[in-house]
Amino acid sequence: MLWKCPYCGFEADASSTYIWRCPRCGNPLQVVYDVSCVITESRVVWERYRGFLPFTPEKWRGEGLTPLVREKLDGHDLLFKLEYLNPGGSFKDRGTALAIAYAHRLGFKRAVVDTSGNTGISVALYSKLYGLEATIIMPTTAPTGKKRAVVRLGAKLVEAASRPGATELVERYLGEPGTYYVGHLWNPLYIVGHATIAYEVYEDHGVPDYVVVPIGSGGLLLAIAYGFELLRKCGLVEKMPRFIGVQGYSCQPAYRALYGREELGEDSTLADGILVANAPRAREVAEKVKSLGGDIVLVGNTEIKRAHEELWNMGFMVEPTSAAAYAAYEKIKGKIPPNSKILIPLTGSGLKTL
Repeated sequence: MLWKCPYCGFEADASSTYIWRCPRCGNPLQVVYDVSCVITESRVVWERYRGFLPFTPEKWRGEGLTPLVREKLDGHDLLFKLEYLNPGGSFKDRGTALAIAYAHRLGFKRAVVDTSGNTGISVALYSKLYGLEATIIMPTTAPTGKKRAVVRLGAKLVEAASRPGATELVERYLGEPGTYYVGHLWNPLYIVGHATIAYEVYEDHGVPDYVVVPIGSGGLLLAIAYGFELLRKCGLVEKMPRFIGVQGYSCQPAYRALYGREELGEDSTLADGILVANAPRAREVAEKVKSLGGDIVLVGNTEIKRAHEELWNMGFMVEPTSAAAYAAYEKIKGKIPPNSKILIPLTGSGLKTL
């Protein structure tokens, strides 16, 4: 297993050394490992897809293998992936389960992460599971329910004035002996873990025509694309979906990277999970969307609120960030060819935001 920088070519052994970003050029790293393409009969996600993973976590709490609910709407076949049913209430558990298991393997005693909310709950949960002390840095504007969950899981909660301020506070912890900076905006193990969504969708319903996914750090979009790319390399699928990334008018780094400009529009502050201004993978996300013939769509609070209501009325108890993806679908559905299969991951539980 290697850390590798796709920008400058830096490489390092990842089996015994954690490097959260390229020490040579400062860009996000990739993790490189052997793939056997084997899918087993196990009902544990890490054992079922171990042929696509660099290692198997020692412990788990039922993450992954979430339901895929099919709805016929607007002449399309919508595939809602219920990621909010993961143990910590979001898709982030797939990445965190790998990232914290790795920290435990390397002997770290403490974990620290800067987050808008869901990753904080996830890191607190898996740190508790593996016996690591967790420090979660969140903006004061994060939903109260998410803060309470972090504290209830035994983590230390540190509040910052803003999401960028949370990232700045991390500097206090970097370099402390025994401290693992989870760095979910950077950590490629999150992409590897989230990619299991693609394997599950492939087994349940084949390859969708479109994937509509919210972009915060961009890791989820890159992960689902990575998963389908691995399936194609293994000869299990022939085509790739088109990816529709979703950002809000309040925070649009990937849109800016794709189009070289920003668009004016209504605030999108209801969707806290996509308020990541300094996303280190924004350029990578834009390049991936472009290479797969996709697009990035911007939405505002009115559209998010309406989509949120519709999803709850359909029986999906999700948070506003999940609704942002459905809002984007509503905005572009008339431009999508009839009878298309459209995957929409419902990323986080609304029970944390009541």
